[in-house]
Amino acid sequence: MDILITGGTGMVGSALKRLVPKAVYISSQDFDLRDRAAANEMFSIYRPEHIIHLAAKVGGVKANMEQLGAFYLDNIMINTNVLDAAKNHNTKKVVSLLSTCVYPDHVVYPLTEDQIHNGPPHQSNFAYAYAKRMLDVQSRAYRKEYGCNFITAVPNNLFGEADNYDLENSHVIPAIIRKMYESKIAGNDVELWGDGSPLREFTYSLDVAKALLLLLDGYNDEGPINIGDTQEISIRSLAEKIAEKVGFAGDIIWQTSQPSGQYRKPSDNSKFRGRFNLEYTDLDIALTNACDWFIMNYPNVRGVK
Repeated sequence: MDILITGGTGMVGSALKRLVPKAVYISSQDFDLRDRAAANEMFSIYRPEHIIHLAAKVGGVKANMEQLGAFYLDNIMINTNVLDAAKNHNTKKVVSLLSTCVYPDHVVYPLTEDQIHNGPPHQSNFAYAYAKRMLDVQSRAYRKEYGCNFITAVPNNLFGEADNYDLENSHVIPAIIRKMYESKIAGNDVELWGDGSPLREFTYSLDVAKALLLLLDGYNDEGPINIGDTQEISIRSLAEKIAEKVGFAGDIIWQTSQPSGQYRKPSDNSKFRGRFNLEYTDLDIALTNACDWFIMNYPNVRGVK
């Protein structure tokens, strides 16, 4: 199978490379996909039959709130150009990765795919979220008008090797890993926001890569599909597990004056599980892999060096 992966050097792209080493992995250093000509050049050179589209401008809450226009424009242009070039070059199939933030701020839990467009997303990252929603809209529009087999997948909170450890822009697991490892070296305690009680779902990047390959091979429906692991864990328990795995023996100080966030955000992956047999990696094993990778590669990791 001739596969090209955009965003190929990111966390999920790195996981895919372990599974499909002979695919073509494209980074922003290779082609600036915000540029229509560059996107068409990429397709002209490689002429891929199948695309796994991961490329995106991403960041944490702070970056999303401060760069609303940039996050919207960059992602709209990347997605528009990739899908349009795929259509023009008669690509057989495109699997695009959305984000859990596409769901409305006010929603009925668990998160089911039919609710994605039922209301505005959270205000903190609405520009990025709407751009990701439009990736789903464009995929369905091109399917209806041009017969393109374009599908979309929705993960939840991702983590794994080759994550982003920038404390301004990283997500919860890489941020805690870095804080605890550096505090261990310095002999300091660690401060974390909130009280640690909220429950969250996390999916290992290698499992997301496996799910995307399953979809590439066997999912051709119009609607998006949730692919995340739905096992929940409290942030407090998560922090304690990470502390053990990186050897952090100091105190975890919960800053209860800071927001803890919504208590639960459960998702529903029954549509995916009803069609595919994917055994998600045990969280303890996946966390060990992620922590070991970080320690082995520190400080030469994304967001630190």
